[in-house]
Amino acid sequence: MSIAGGRASAGIGRRSALALAGALAFGTRAADAPKPARAVTIGLLGLFAPPPPPNADPVEVGFMQGLRELGYVEGKTLVVERRWADGSTDRLAAMAAELARTKVDLIVAAGQPAREAARKATSTIPILTLSGSDPVREGWAQSLARPGGNVTGLTFTLPELGPKRLELLKEAAPGVGRVVVVIDPVEVVDAADVIRETEDGAARLGMQLQVLEVRGAEGLDPAFAAMRRNRAQALFPIAMYAHRDRVAALASRDKVLTVGESIAEAHAGYLIAYGVDVDDIVRRGVAKVDKILRGARAGDVPIERPAKFRLGVNQKTARAIGVTLPKSLLLRADEVIA
Repeated sequence: MSIAGGRASAGIGRRSALALAGALAFGTRAADAPKPARAVTIGLLGLFAPPPPPNADPVEVGFMQGLRELGYVEGKTLVVERRWADGSTDRLAAMAAELARTKVDLIVAAGQPAREAARKATSTIPILTLSGSDPVREGWAQSLARPGGNVTGLTFTLPELGPKRLELLKEAAPGVGRVVVVIDPVEVVDAADVIRETEDGAARLGMQLQVLEVRGAEGLDPAFAAMRRNRAQALFPIAMYAHRDRVAALASRDKVLTVGESIAEAHAGYLIAYGVDVDDIVRRGVAKVDKILRGARAGDVPIERPAKFRLGVNQKTARAIGVTLPKSLLLRADEVIA
């Protein structure tokens, strides 16, 4: 499970292919930051499980590194209660209630399901979430500037990015017409809006779009079987971040083009991935955590939207499935995986 979790997937968000910790550049160094007045306790809550040892989730690593930069040292001035639900929404609800009973100082909710579980568990403990696309529409904020209540954070996705990803797919392979979207409605609270935006984008591009709902990893094999029957040419997985390695392997086997939501998915083997700059999101999230722990009310801390985006392409995958990526796309990419 990652701090990003969900839509990083949806997302919040698991960037095991990236060395995020080294990339984070926090403005205040640990040696210069004023130390917290007392030890504080934060709860990390997420739907999925952390990567198995010896792998560490670099998003969580980067998040914790950012807190250290600001003077919070785990085991000294910081206690961290980690709760990962291994994909079970029932366990997630129970874990959120447990964190509320322990009266942690703040809950970091990784993704939409964790955010909603935390909201149901407490209306008083501050919640910092990296998730969602429209907080007002989704019901967890009165406005971006002044969310009210006990939840703030950063939106992690934008529905309008769906059409942009399809445009990139069309640029990579102009002949692509039959595209399958797989989406986990448990992970995506605003699934209907995301699908509508994506369908509108597909129509403008002359693509035929089929939407398949997938609930967890067990739904992937049936989805790919359906794709083979329908002779799908490309796949757009939404909120499948936790299963990116499996998705990439199945797509490579079937010679299906893939477009994803984060550069980590390009590292996993997706042909193209375009999404928010997670380094920037994590850095700004850490600053909000620090502000709340030092006394600010979560409801008074503005919610921020993504400001930086990154494009990744995987040349190795392109060669494996017989696609020649245009030079224009390669030149615009922030990362080209060779």
